[in-house]
Amino acid sequence: MPATASGGARPEEEAAATAAAPVAASMPAASCMGTRPEELTARLAAAAAGAGSGGRGEEVEHERVRALREIKNQIIGNRTKKLLYLRLGAVPAVVGALAEPGASPAALVQAAAAAGSFACGVDDGARAVLDAGAVGHLTRLLAHPDGKVVDASARALRMIYQSKLAPKFDVNNHKNMEFLLSLLNSQNENVTELAATIISHSCESNVEQMELCSAGVPQRLASLFGGSMNLRDACLDSVTAIIRNNKEVASRFASMDHGKAFRSIVGLIHDRSPRTRLLACLCLIALGNASPCHFQDRQIKTKLILVLLELTEEPGHVGDEAPLALTTLIKDSLELQKQALTTNAVEKLSNHLVSNSLETRRAATILLALSELCSKLEESRSQLMSDQVSTLILEALKHDCADIRVAACSCLKNISRSPKVLSGGRLSCDTVIAPLVQLLSDSSTSVQVAALGAICNIAVNLTPRKSVLLHSGVVSQLVHLSKSMDPALRLKSVWALRNIMFLLNPKDKDFILKELTLSTLSSLICDSEHFVQEQTLALVHNLVDGYVESANYVTGEDGMVINAISRQLNNASATGVCIQGMFVLANIAAGNELSKEAVMNVLVPHRADSIKPYVVVNFLQSKDKQLRVATLWCILNLIYPKCEAASGRVVRLQNAGVILQVKSMINDPCLDCKLRVRMVLEHCLENADDCFM
Repeated sequence: MPATASGGARPEEEAAATAAAPVAASMPAASCMGTRPEELTARLAAAAAGAGSGGRGEEVEHERVRALREIKNQIIGNRTKKLLYLRLGAVPAVVGALAEPGASPAALVQAAAAAGSFACGVDDGARAVLDAGAVGHLTRLLAHPDGKVVDASARALRMIYQSKLAPKFDVNNHKNMEFLLSLLNSQNENVTELAATIISHSCESNVEQMELCSAGVPQRLASLFGGSMNLRDACLDSVTAIIRNNKEVASRFASMDHGKAFRSIVGLIHDRSPRTRLLACLCLIALGNASPCHFQDRQIKTKLILVLLELTEEPGHVGDEAPLALTTLIKDSLELQKQALTTNAVEKLSNHLVSNSLETRRAATILLALSELCSKLEESRSQLMSDQVSTLILEALKHDCADIRVAACSCLKNISRSPKVLSGGRLSCDTVIAPLVQLLSDSSTSVQVAALGAICNIAVNLTPRKSVLLHSGVVSQLVHLSKSMDPALRLKSVWALRNIMFLLNPKDKDFILKELTLSTLSSLICDSEHFVQEQTLALVHNLVDGYVESANYVTGEDGMVINAISRQLNNASATGVCIQGMFVLANIAAGNELSKEAVMNVLVPHRADSIKPYVVVNFLQSKDKQLRVATLWCILNLIYPKCEAASGRVVRLQNAGVILQVKSMINDPCLDCKLRVRMVLEHCLENADDCFM
């Protein structure tokens, strides 16, 4: 295969070219690899128009085969040539040859190979092939009497179904399932491999997984593990799609034939082929995530970690994806992260990162793996703190590739869980804050969200030195992003402001609030996304916490903020919003008499309607113990005995049915609630005569 500007052919394209070569060899030898694409496209169009015309039919057909072969040879592995032929409109003519009733087997083989190549690795090419109707023609050709045509059609369809643009195959349709099973049971390995590829592409929902499982597809796929390397890899990928996030299907597969299929996959993590080892690892990871009870062998988990670390050294796609697989394996698992630590995973990945440039996709996937390794263990974070790695992470924040910038931010987010890291060294707060703040203006939303995540963590662990953050210009950037149309940016920016506000001194709280404004704060409390509402109320909670005068911001200005809180508490369906809202009111209720009265007007407003229960009663009846605790805290602060108007508030709460509800909670299953209930009732007794109770 000739070298190309785009780096050469993909393996599947090379296979298609090799398979088509014997047919091409029987044609006249006047190959025209240097023929201009414009001329070839015109030749193909002319041949299509003259096909079957009188005595020149055979000659015209030979010309069409030559043109198809030459186009195929030029586009395989060459993205630039593919795009050029797409602009010239060559695809409809190529696909047209597949639809031609009188087309020779040689023409069909070359046309199928060209159509598959157009669809391989180029979205515009896949779209053009699909729009020209290639799937229908190639599917029909799977029944062609010539085996070479069947092989070429199956390979072309496989390349098409590897594109995300390809249509999903509805396995819930009975006829479709029968057709898929017929492909899977074919004696032709190319056709069987196509069936596995279709399953990998189309199987997404639990219903589809159950349908395939009920039809015996996993058993058939497992029986094909002994086939060719390509077939085995396709079957592994297909099994992964069928069991992913489906406990029942994963359990059935793990128990199938007394665990024989499961043991086969475990054996394949030691296969000679790096791609097979990776796919076997991914299959086991999917099985373990879906059904942990079938994946408890510590030795297998350790082997998986070691194999994936070895695969990181492999060239190409396998080496790029291995760190991502490792990330998926150890995600949120303290046990597996400890196991990875014993295998020197941090050191090995760090060394690979240092010894190779940041110019590859692998840099991003390794950074993501290092990020996950550092998410729970302080020892892993310490291992990552070499000057060389720290310098690379800082360089990655400024890299041209957005994926690498995102990965570097993710790494910093988890590294910054350690206060030690932020206090000195190459990744101290003084060195990382400026580039992170700069990334808040990045052109990529994903980078902005990742940078916000890192700033959120840094703000929590930077409590003694938050002046560094405040003087960095981050507050104005966060306020700007809090007004974004993107809900993820609003959520993360408010979350960062919440963390910065935590335990802040009164002067700095005033500074943030002036930047944010009460109007914006009120709007965010009533945001369309309940996650944003919840974080905004948590921000207000931190604002009023430990700073009595700050309650004036919430209750003053014509009650703009507290009215917004009241609306959310009366209308919110999300429990988290109600919890944060009640904690805000509890903090305000710890203030002066004006503050307490403002809270009372939210909880038991003066109204004519006495039929509908007050929202505070509904919260006390909630199944969520946190909401019950927050509400009881608020009541406690309202009726604290030494306050001058406490007895009047007790009367008002009793008339609203609140005290009666509290009395019914004396045996609440939550110990924290039970303690607060007794405290409320004791305060009531201190505020009134025994007969009142």
